[in-house]
Amino acid sequence: MNLSLEGKNALICGSSQGIGLAIAEELALMGANCTLLARDEEKLQTALTHLDTTLRQQHKYYVIDFSEREETRQLINKIVEGKPVHILINNSGGPAAGTIVDATEDQFLQAYSQHLLTNHLLTTTVIPGMKEEGFGRVINIISTSVKIPLKNLGVSNTTRGAVASWAKTMANELGEFGITVNNVLPGPTKTGRLDAIINANASRSNKSIEEVEKEWEAEIPAKRFGEVAEIAAVAAFLASPAAAYVNGVSIPVDGGKTGSI
Repeated sequence: MNLSLEGKNALICGSSQGIGLAIAEELALMGANCTLLARDEEKLQTALTHLDTTLRQQHKYYVIDFSEREETRQLINKIVEGKPVHILINNSGGPAAGTIVDATEDQFLQAYSQHLLTNHLLTTTVIPGMKEEGFGRVINIISTSVKIPLKNLGVSNTTRGAVASWAKTMANELGEFGITVNNVLPGPTKTGRLDAIINANASRSNKSIEEVEKEWEAEIPAKRFGEVAEIAAVAAFLASPAAAYVNGVSIPVDGGKTGSI
């Protein structure tokens, strides 16, 4: 099975920590040259030290706030000048928790812009290089809410579903060029995002954080939360040559929690 990414260039969003950094670590181990994107320069500098260079991989980072649309456009154009991006990991923190009936129009617009529009801008900019290379992997880190909406995540559920539909449409249009577009759907995973959701749930339900954690773990067939490395492993496989015929799918990585087939 060919899992080598030696000579391939990967662009990983939200990669200063958590799932994004874990994916960058895996791609680097497989030989890819990794470019990290995030807002915190100090964390990005630290993240670079985690990446393997035994195959003479060359890694770099750029500080970026995706809410700045024109700045994002200029940066991605700069990145693709002179060398193609073979692998794009679209990954961004989710919208704040809350019921959908209490959500404002601005919350929907902000989430739509941060996720779908940013993904579209980045993807359409790297597509020409992928076509020339005859190899491309676009991997979107979304949520299991694509399969079944999650409680108290109204804006997130709506936005994530839109991204999944966008990705499937993109996959249909790009498959003939050797480019695949797939979605990884993390379940409850040990990240700062999970901590924030659990804390909010505990406060709203007048329960301790420990009580909420135990209740949530009990709902997972694996009886535990996921590790970021477990999410990264699936993304890394989808990025590899071995996954060339996997296209347009949404894969839950959730210990079996999602209740649909």
